[in-house]
Amino acid sequence: MDTNFQQKTEQYRAAFEEALAHYMQGARFRPAVLDASVRYSLENGGKRIRPALMFAVTQMLGGKIADVEGFAVALEMIHTYSLIHDDLPAMDNDDFRRGRPSNHKQFGEGQAILAGDALLNEAYDICIRQCYNGKTYIDAAALLCGNAGGRGMVAGQAADLYYQLSGENAGRTEAEFIVLNKTAKMIVSAVTVPAVVYGADENIVGILYRADFYEHLLMLRIRQKSGLFVSDHRRHFGRDGRLCQAGQDAGQRRRRRKALVRAAVRAGQEQ
Repeated sequence: MDTNFQQKTEQYRAAFEEALAHYMQGARFRPAVLDASVRYSLENGGKRIRPALMFAVTQMLGGKIADVEGFAVALEMIHTYSLIHDDLPAMDNDDFRRGRPSNHKQFGEGQAILAGDALLNEAYDICIRQCYNGKTYIDAAALLCGNAGGRGMVAGQAADLYYQLSGENAGRTEAEFIVLNKTAKMIVSAVTVPAVVYGADENIVGILYRADFYEHLLMLRIRQKSGLFVSDHRRHFGRDGRLCQAGQDAGQRRRRRKALVRAAVRAGQEQ
């Protein structure tokens, strides 16, 4: 990977960590267990890809990181809430996240649900307050919140959960819907919010909002994270197309999403 790219990405990540720390200094939740649960997941590092993308596009458009810091914090809160809920027994039932116990294993299922709720509502509170900065901020807040809800990330999660539990195989169309909404919509938000904030030409906004590009990129990511590279397809799949045991590194989450992964592989092969 290019050294300059790595350095720049690290700069954006560090800038975000500073912005998040500054915000959280004044954000205390009560009771103490809620505050601890929120911070346990939100302040657990991670790649911070979404804020980094937002800062990169901001500078690409000639803007200042400070102009979108609030949206970046809100976006990461939404992402973190989705991970907390995604790990719950009723969803993906994962015991670990980023190398340590998942929120519900540390604080219990009820507190984990409430931590996610608190993060989502705090994100919306940030977005509402950003609206005082003018119409473009209102439009940016609407885009971000819309992509996080029932016409975006939540819709994708609902479809993913349905195909996990129903036993029904997701076809290409269903798999694309899941990936587009569950993950791609929030990445779209990261790169599009700065353009909306600065009132960029609609053509620029349209290019950045090319959701199909992020969808195909994430289809590739699903195959990579699942160990399902095209060249390895036969090694991981039997003749009937069923996902074979790929070892402990694959993890429970990826095994339970076999219907989605199978559809993603088919989609990649048809390109």
